[in-house]
Amino acid sequence: MEPIRGLRPNQLVPPLSPRDHVRGGVFAVVELVQYGDYQCPFCGEAESILRTIRDRLGGRLRVAFRNFPLTALHPQALPAAVVAECAGFQDRFWEMHDLLYAHQEALDDRDLLRYAATLDLDAAQLREDLSAARARVREDIQTGEQSGVNGTPTFYVDGQRYDGDWWRAADFLADLERHATRVVEPA
Repeated sequence: MEPIRGLRPNQLVPPLSPRDHVRGGVFAVVELVQYGDYQCPFCGEAESILRTIRDRLGGRLRVAFRNFPLTALHPQALPAAVVAECAGFQDRFWEMHDLLYAHQEALDDRDLLRYAATLDLDAAQLREDLSAARARVREDIQTGEQSGVNGTPTFYVDGQRYDGDWWRAADFLADLERHATRVVEPA
């Protein structure tokens, strides 16, 4: 199969698993994994593009998110990632994820506690889950490094790194649609 434009041979390590935070169809033909940083403005831009792509591709697309906080540039990215993982332990990851990206300019500790309260997270459980959440974030960072991530956002399409123009929504969508068609209708 001819590789799609924008893909390069860097492989996702490990592949998608039940451990990942995933939204989209179980029977999707395309899996898109993003390594992101909640304070990164480019990741914020990518979120609106991903919403458009998810709406357009519907059940043909599964999207997963892995944390890759760039703490030297974004000091609140790590605490935000930890809070998102804590929310995940209470089955509210995607709600927290969306809330954090909607409020990227307000990610200090007071803001994060306010978002947890907004989602009605159990505060005692949140405190109890902090250590495990930090471990998950560290694991995401390690797998990102093993996969060749060196900035955010970084995307993988069906396990291969995508280095196309993700910021051009129409191009990104067209690449994913072509890939989805090839997966469904092999040559």
